[in-house]
Amino acid sequence: MLSDLKQPSDCQSKPDIREAIDSIDDQLLQLFVRRQGYVRRMAELKTHPDQAFDAERIEAMVQHLKNKAETMGLEADQVETVWRALIDWNVAFEKRTIAKRIEFIDQPPDTTGS
Repeated sequence: MLSDLKQPSDCQSKPDIREAIDSIDDQLLQLFVRRQGYVRRMAELKTHPDQAFDAERIEAMVQHLKNKAETMGLEADQVETVWRALIDWNVAFEKRTIAKRIEFIDQPPDTTGS
């Protein structure tokens, strides 16, 4: 848990810092797994691959996160780079997932018995 970590100023060695960063990375992975669950569910709810990309929503989200990051002392450019990569991957995932589902639905049933 983040509250169990030493503060950066309390780290006296590179191993202290690496241990904290590794712990944070593990927690980030858990959050990405949870976030991906919502992305998967979104792909289930959308009915066409074109619905995966919503430029207005993406720009509003990135701007909101950049503004919030700045108030927290984080560089907005870093946040934008990370989130745009995440969003690009999610959009591609949704498009693939929706397209596969539609293709499966549109295929006639196999009546050859093979």
